[in-house]
Amino acid sequence: MKIVMDTSVLYQALYSNAGASHAILTLIRAGELVLALSIPVFEEYSDVLSRESSLEHFELKPEDIQQVLEFIALVGARTDIRYLLRPNLRDESDNIFMELAFASDAKFLITKNIRDFTYKPELKLDEIQIVTPAEFMHRWRDDYA
Repeated sequence: MKIVMDTSVLYQALYSNAGASHAILTLIRAGELVLALSIPVFEEYSDVLSRESSLEHFELKPEDIQQVLEFIALVGARTDIRYLLRPNLRDESDNIFMELAFASDAKFLITKNIRDFTYKPELKLDEIQIVTPAEFMHRWRDDYA
């Protein structure tokens, strides 16, 4: 199953080894989930995770984050976005995740910020389910565990 993961989910997965975000990263590592990846999303991951404040929060070194990014680059299903869907979400930086979900045929866009992705009622993409990490894990366990 292909998913798109918002940066907030990856951030939380690295911050704590408990909880749904870390469980999702574990499923990706085990090959149970396919993480859709585009260049803009990878750059967003890299920018946020490599910040000094993030490194302090994670209690990690830049080399540790580099290893995480290399892993994501290795296992991520690269998706070229040849058009701009431009859903015009409240937070402009979230558009890249919706574009990736649409272009990659991902079934789920997993985010901790549901409201940012669903506040415009005219944006209806029934094939993409926008869920929190906890909701995704609940569905995963019901359907696959």
